[in-house]
Amino acid sequence: MAVKTRSAAVIGAGFGGLALAIRLQSAGVDTVLIEARDKPGGRAYHWERDGFVFDAGPTVITDPAALAELWALTGRDMAADVTLEPISPFYRLSWPDGTSFDYSNDDAKLTAEIAKLDPIDVAGYAKFLDYAAGVYQEGYVKLGHSAFLDFASMVKAAPALAKHQAWRSVYSMVSHFVRHPKLREALSFHTLLVGGNPMTTSAIYALIHKLERDGGVWFAKGGTNRLVAAMVSQFERLGGTLRLGDPVDAIETLGDRATAVSCKSGWRREVDAVASNADVMHSYRDLLRHSGSARRKVPRLRAKRWSPSLFVVHFGVKGTWPGIPHHSILFGPRYKGLLTDIFDTGVLSEDFSLYLHHPTVTDPSMAPEGHSTFYALAPVPHLGKLPVNWGEIGPVMEKRILDEVGRRLIPDIHDRIVTCFSYAPTHFAHDLNAHLGSAFSLEPILTQSAYFRVHNRDDHIPNLYFVGAGTHPGAGIPGVVASAKATAKLMLEDFG
Repeated sequence: MAVKTRSAAVIGAGFGGLALAIRLQSAGVDTVLIEARDKPGGRAYHWERDGFVFDAGPTVITDPAALAELWALTGRDMAADVTLEPISPFYRLSWPDGTSFDYSNDDAKLTAEIAKLDPIDVAGYAKFLDYAAGVYQEGYVKLGHSAFLDFASMVKAAPALAKHQAWRSVYSMVSHFVRHPKLREALSFHTLLVGGNPMTTSAIYALIHKLERDGGVWFAKGGTNRLVAAMVSQFERLGGTLRLGDPVDAIETLGDRATAVSCKSGWRREVDAVASNADVMHSYRDLLRHSGSARRKVPRLRAKRWSPSLFVVHFGVKGTWPGIPHHSILFGPRYKGLLTDIFDTGVLSEDFSLYLHHPTVTDPSMAPEGHSTFYALAPVPHLGKLPVNWGEIGPVMEKRILDEVGRRLIPDIHDRIVTCFSYAPTHFAHDLNAHLGSAFSLEPILTQSAYFRVHNRDDHIPNLYFVGAGTHPGAGIPGVVASAKATAKLMLEDFG
């Protein structure tokens, strides 16, 4: 008697959805991956304008081994589909007073950079690195790929979390080890890359520092979009089906089972299991609107803390800039006060901190010859905290950001711009169905981590699963790829 082939639908072709779809298809599950937009990638979308290639983000690639594993499942080599190049320094951090700090995993260079700020902190940094190694082992290696489905799993993890003082914030823990204010910023800003406030995000997230030191920071030649394309190639050669440009309208349920997905075009498929990489609020409120258990979950989700949004200015300019590294952080005059404005009070401040992405310093092919591609990203409050008209404010914000880049790095920037456009919180809400325009889903505070995030398998619909930033372990490429591993394990065990 023939064994029935199991089938699954994965909603959303972001990194999490792609990684999960590859894992399922490589295990013999007939998988369809459904994407609302015209291109795969989710938040890792891209545009091509006037000869420039613009990645929407994410653009900081870490833990390449976790990505390579998606090819190794079937004995293939990721390098055959995409080239990852190491970036050094990882970031150049700079402040308005002219201080700069090159952040890398070259011990001699990093020690010299720390000593420039305060020689006393060299020893303190070594102790911080030991701490970061400990939380990396407990929080990422041991727990990063585990699904926290019940409170008992959280209780089991509690001793390790307590040992590493998980109730403290990243900034508090960094400050315990180093004293220079700028070094405290340099060692705590990473949580912003996953939607967390350094002042409130659990100290467990110091593991990002160890993750970068051990695995490096990488760039996909041609842009992050080429990594997305490589993942699509791996999925399709395994026999998976990618359906683009057709938003899912509903996850159909019967009793306590998910039975099918139906799209706005009228296309419909019955499957044995459904996994959503879509925004978790959109999934429960909209796609599962006919499910009683899902409707009951919506008010609890709405009451949670959601991460901020972003305002991103993409610009292509005349000239090349070998002195501007691939990744820069341009800190503003305030740190804690600015974070309070973004995360708590919902104020669009006069000042801001920027992440500047400059891929053409590594790969000139992403712009016409003699030109450069950039984007400047500013964290801003989400739409629930700052319900402003971004159609009016956006152009003002865009000019202010370009003016700041001009003051700090490219004096005649406005004369050099060939093409320019921006991406606001309203775009996150419209294009990605992101609740409140949040760029990173649920804020990664301790009471919204592990068991307290959306579970990788629904509590009431046992063949409904979640993957991506809203689930454990959280946002960022390593986080969502780890969530895919945890969710795939659950699905394959449930299939039996």
